[in-house]
Amino acid sequence: MFNRRSLLAHLAALGVFPQIARAQQAVDFSKKTITVYIGNTAGGSYDLYGRMVARFLGKHLPGNPNVVASNMPGAGSLKAANFIYEVAPKDGTALGIVTETLALEQALANPAVQYDALKFTWIGRVASSNNIHVMWHTSKVQSVEDAKRIEAPVAGTGAGNIAEIVPNLLNKVIGTKFKIISGYPASNEAMLAMERGEVEGAVGSWAAYKVGHQDWIKNKTATVILQDVPQRSPELPDVPCLVELGRTEEEKQLLGLYASGGEIGRAILAPPNMPADITKTLRDGFVAMTKDPEFIDEMKKVDLDLDPRDGAALQAATQKILNVPESIKDRAKAIFGR
Repeated sequence: MFNRRSLLAHLAALGVFPQIARAQQAVDFSKKTITVYIGNTAGGSYDLYGRMVARFLGKHLPGNPNVVASNMPGAGSLKAANFIYEVAPKDGTALGIVTETLALEQALANPAVQYDALKFTWIGRVASSNNIHVMWHTSKVQSVEDAKRIEAPVAGTGAGNIAEIVPNLLNKVIGTKFKIISGYPASNEAMLAMERGEVEGAVGSWAAYKVGHQDWIKNKTATVILQDVPQRSPELPDVPCLVELGRTEEEKQLLGLYASGGEIGRAILAPPNMPADITKTLRDGFVAMTKDPEFIDEMKKVDLDLDPRDGAALQAATQKILNVPESIKDRAKAIFGR
């Protein structure tokens, strides 16, 4: 049997003491800077939510660290996702907000994916999302039915982004004739391209659209023809949702897969293999931020939705997406040539 002295020596040799000391030591972010990497350019909903989190999160973390937002666009935000997964420090100073299709792109074997979505450290969701497809008022396409008869150029914002995925999907599944013009960094540039007449349609978040384009809504300058959600939003009761377009049960399942990203929505994540105490501190701080009256008031001022979920719930939602039936995966892979 070990006496007390030999037991302590044995524990020290096993390296247990540093772990015990760490567990007893409170996480302190004072004198540190936390960067929120935004996988899109400025002006879209990811940018709006990412910058809002950067403004308020530090107030709810020990030491009140400085939190800054940094845009890292590219590959439909997969560039930022890969960076956070492979390169970013695992000490709580690197967070990210990237495409809601993160897990879906992995499930469908996108070659640009260099991560395992389940291994990210999910911190929390600010809001669910509703991506909308908008057509300019001069376009002959003013509905999904019109798009089955008439070709219309729409702005693409990367192969891993809904703006290219869904029009491609609809072309193959229900016979629409969207012509995707790739090369736009994010939804803000896509909307500007539509306004300039470079394209006739664009895709963006309803949350960002109703904030940034209130004049379009008022003047009916553009028409929302589709929303990428399983059920119609109460704010858009006359606009069909993606799942409705399926003519068979298999088509509904397939389209429903692409509507599933709304559950992830505008979520904050961190690199994999984060220390448990740092993860808990960040998650607790995030929850406290979403309950902060000042944060809630600011969200209301700019008409941004607030529908938070915790990190554990996002982990479960990610697992659900990755567990999609193989037959549906195979159909989607065939459509996108993967």
